[in-house]
Amino acid sequence: MILITGSTGFVGQVLASQLIRQGNQLRLLILPSSYTPRVPKSLPMDVVIASLNDMAGIRAAMNGVDTVIHLVGGENRGSKTDLLRVDAESARVISQAARETGVKQFIYLSHLGADRASAYPVMKTKGLAESHIRASGVPYTIIRSGMIYGPSDHLTTGLSRLLKVIPFIFLLPGDGNSLLQPIWVEDLVACLISCIGEKDRMDRILEIGGDQYLSITEITRYIQHQINSHQRLVFVHPAILRLATVFLEHAFPKFPVSTFWLDYLAVDRTCAIDSLPVGFGILPVRFSERISYLRGVNTPSLLQLFMNRNGK
Repeated sequence: MILITGSTGFVGQVLASQLIRQGNQLRLLILPSSYTPRVPKSLPMDVVIASLNDMAGIRAAMNGVDTVIHLVGGENRGSKTDLLRVDAESARVISQAARETGVKQFIYLSHLGADRASAYPVMKTKGLAESHIRASGVPYTIIRSGMIYGPSDHLTTGLSRLLKVIPFIFLLPGDGNSLLQPIWVEDLVACLISCIGEKDRMDRILEIGGDQYLSITEITRYIQHQINSHQRLVFVHPAILRLATVFLEHAFPKFPVSTFWLDYLAVDRTCAIDSLPVGFGILPVRFSERISYLRGVNTPSLLQLFMNRNGK
């Protein structure tokens, strides 16, 4: 039995579908939230809802479970999110329950650049989560991933929506040269699945990314090409862009990009360019070849986003 946390998110939806298709028994652990969970439909699986304060409920969810795949993350919910609770505390509580119930492997999806000493909140909390998991005593596999993209993702889809509603100019942080290493969501999921039960990958931190180093400027221009957008790219100090993003998040509850993603763009987030072929035997797809899904992204107007704030 495999238990997934964060299964209602972008990666979790794809992972759950793949595991079910491969004949695995699956259980989803969902934490109570003000957000309506998107449970994968038409798939045979168990669903358990338990809060971080309900240790008995979390232990019960792990009855008969061999592997936990922990995907919970709060960076996509915006500046109002308590990252320490959503990321670090959930990792501590769930990994502790996994050890106490005899789970054989705890797989955690982290970010390239995770470090508990980082000045960036997302990277700091991911580093704290990793520390809790490593200290729990349960056999672990930590995957530090590059930027994940695919249909309904949180960065390329968000950027495409902004490009569709903001005319004339488009703001990017710094000089636009920070490097990312985009990884296709199905390539990432294949890596996660390949780690299940692999003793050679236990008690290790593995870093993965796609086969290209791309600057945020290059990524934005690829997106512009896909959606036929022609704004001029303007580079501003990250602190100014952060303030603007926080304001827009509060003004428009469904603003498509979280301020925490600016942490990911602050410095280079890369690893070995051959991490997938060498480490997993996977030939990664190229970013420019798989972003055609952006052409069909529906985008509300800024007026509609404001109306959503007022419940209309």
